[in-house]
Amino acid sequence: MAKGASISGFPEWLPEERVVEQRVIDTVRRVFELNGFIGIETRAVEEGSSLLKKGETSKEIYLLSRLQEVGHESDTPIEHRLGLHFDLTVPLSRYVVEHSGQLTFPFKRWQIQKVWRGERPQEGRFREFVQADIDVIGNGELEDHYEVELPLVMVQALEQLRQFGLPKATVHANNRKLSEGFYRGLGLSDIEGVLREIDKLDKIGADEVVKLLVSECGANEAQARACLELAELTAKDGKELLEKFDELCAGHNISQDTDAYKLAREGLDTLAMIVDEAAITRPGSVIADLKIARGLDYYTGSVYETFLDGADQLGSICSGGRYDNLASQGNRKYPGVGLSIGLSRLVSYMLHTAGAHASRVSPAAVMVAVWNEDDRLDCNHIATALRDRGIAADVAPKAAKLGKQIKYADKLGIPYVWFPADASGDGEGSDHDEVKNIITGEQVPADAKSWQPDTLYAQQTVSLDK
Repeated sequence: MAKGASISGFPEWLPEERVVEQRVIDTVRRVFELNGFIGIETRAVEEGSSLLKKGETSKEIYLLSRLQEVGHESDTPIEHRLGLHFDLTVPLSRYVVEHSGQLTFPFKRWQIQKVWRGERPQEGRFREFVQADIDVIGNGELEDHYEVELPLVMVQALEQLRQFGLPKATVHANNRKLSEGFYRGLGLSDIEGVLREIDKLDKIGADEVVKLLVSECGANEAQARACLELAELTAKDGKELLEKFDELCAGHNISQDTDAYKLAREGLDTLAMIVDEAAITRPGSVIADLKIARGLDYYTGSVYETFLDGADQLGSICSGGRYDNLASQGNRKYPGVGLSIGLSRLVSYMLHTAGAHASRVSPAAVMVAVWNEDDRLDCNHIATALRDRGIAADVAPKAAKLGKQIKYADKLGIPYVWFPADASGDGEGSDHDEVKNIITGEQVPADAKSWQPDTLYAQQTVSLDK
């Protein structure tokens, strides 16, 4: 590849940017594990038959071909070809079915991996990016309380990321049963179609969504406008949500003794529980928002989208929901609920908007200088002694002039340079080891078995521009 060439949508972080990304990953993982989630990793590829379960995303799948197969791919049905996974939920469903005999249910898992999507790259949206997921999978059944607990875990993780410049996050929740029941009560039958169009509300606006509902989903103008009324319904708690919903149903002649209303009420009760219980644990962190649809086909209950205060350009940064039918084995179903953070988008925001940066490029706190190459073994022993005590240490790449060695350490942000005793007297050192803080200029005698760096400089950290 030519120098400076890049491929749109496939980011490569510089070393100091990678430090920020790694801190974000470590922080999120720590929160997940504090809440009892178990880490797994799945393969990068899945069969087309599995990837196509997500419906609309099929146009975003990257299929794989060996070089000798190029031009003959049509000989193999897409269902039998391999493609890169575009999320971590579909691989999880396959993983659970294949390993169900070795897993303990409910299975609480976290997973942080790269995924690939062939969508149009733009600021904060990539074709290759890191996702961070948590899911709970049940064996045959899954208790509703997880639909409250998982969004709260994600809020906890996002709160921890505020130290890296992330604004406050709020989870917007809805329930597919609530929406489906209302749409059926209006006389609509293409429920998946309606949900997909409603999911575009923030992107294209109400009038365009109405046009799509009429042209694509068989709705008339009145039905389409009623769908928007539901989407615009807001409430501060479960009680107000029920009152407003019943008023809306009465206004559109949806009787409470119909199957459609009963389905909607089932979803509404779950949504009310989520909002009310979340308010007790983390007030204001989860709100009811009935325009949240999640246009993906497999969600069956609660759905979530998460937004950051003052960062409208990012859109939703964490989404998910309840799914009861994605994973199955014969008559056995493995219902689940999960959420996913697009970590690469958050890292991009932290770097380019919030001004997050690493305190230094190198993780080493100390660089051991080398007077001459004959002394390198002794220098390596000093570095080893420091490492054995948990102090990250590097050794100068060559016995250059001392000024050049210090300049090398400074470029990497290494705060300390260690000067070994110059036993031969041929170098610039003294007869005992010394260490210099090249930031403050302080230089003191030191012993590799006992010296400790100042806590201010000991660890590679991430901070924000002031």
